[in-house]
Amino acid sequence: MSAIPIYRQEDRHPQAQACAACEVRSSALFGVLDAEGLDRIHTFIASAQLRPDDRVYDRGSPGSAVYTIRAGVVRFERTTERGDRRIVRLAGRGDLIGQEALLQRPYADEAVACTSVQLCRIPRVLIDELATGQASLPRELMLRWQIALDAAESWMADLSAGPARRRLLRLLQRLSAYADASGAIWLPRRDEIGAMLDMTLETASRLISAFRRERVLELNGARSAMLDTAALQHALRAEDGVSSSSGH
Repeated sequence: MSAIPIYRQEDRHPQAQACAACEVRSSALFGVLDAEGLDRIHTFIASAQLRPDDRVYDRGSPGSAVYTIRAGVVRFERTTERGDRRIVRLAGRGDLIGQEALLQRPYADEAVACTSVQLCRIPRVLIDELATGQASLPRELMLRWQIALDAAESWMADLSAGPARRRLLRLLQRLSAYADASGAIWLPRRDEIGAMLDMTLETASRLISAFRRERVLELNGARSAMLDTAALQHALRAEDGVSSSSGH
């Protein structure tokens, strides 16, 4: 992890150039800062490149920074009292994670890279300093808290109940939002699908095979796949129709 200071006044500074060229800057946390706010950044922001399965932070570790995801997908894991592993949500490009640090609380979940991930690590003290004179920043932080809460609630509603086939289709639909430039999605391992959707490895394997036969997805390597959006939507409509009919 490298740490270099941002100085808006010096366009030749390497991090200033990186920020100017950053494709997620307008949608990231500091996109709300005005010129004065940018000029007040005198502390360090660290850029990090993670490999798949590298940890961003551990559950229970002291929260000292938040992170903006510039590229890639991050999953959040926790272990139940029975010792079962659960993946409770995902985050991707432009998302802010680790907000527990802003309340000086330990991180609630383990954050793990699913794909190659590019991050910006933003120290809590920098957020505190900027929030003092930037009325827009606390509002943006509250908005991002709400986005994370909505994502967690939506995950529970869509992916924790109902037929296994429908849950996996909904997961694939969510993963499409994190597709890379080529349109490829990160495809979880079968055990990871089980940890996300509370299903057995055998069920996950059987369903992935079925979706390949139905051409909903095509494998693009061990951890990558291409989705046929039309086929996915057709399968979802059919599944929702079956669920609706069985409810009458």
